[in-house]
Amino acid sequence: MTDTTENSLSQLVPEWLTLPDVAEILDVPVTHVHRLVADGTLLAMRVGEPPVRKIPAAFLAEGKVLDSLKGTVSVLRDAGYDDEAALRWLFTPDESLPGTPAQALVDGRKTEIRRRAQSLAW
Repeated sequence: MTDTTENSLSQLVPEWLTLPDVAEILDVPVTHVHRLVADGTLLAMRVGEPPVRKIPAAFLAEGKVLDSLKGTVSVLRDAGYDDEAALRWLFTPDESLPGTPAQALVDGRKTEIRRRAQSLAW
């Protein structure tokens, strides 16, 4: 990831958590968090200096991973998005929502967000 990419993601994502922090919040071993990232349940990017893998805090609520995230990530990947592009799409403000797709997922509007993500493939 280039500095420009990191800066744009850092500006879009309001709060990042390290993988050990996520493990503590979820009350699981950090190796489990690595598996969640590997299987697309969570998205992680290297950010900061030195670059460290981190996960947007918005992906966690009440000590759990957002239920709607994994399916949404899957739809975005099917549309050809890599993890970096998916994060950028999820955290870019959209006036028609209003807010960001990530916030809409937090608010329980997964159907609308997945419909929008599916349309990206066309």
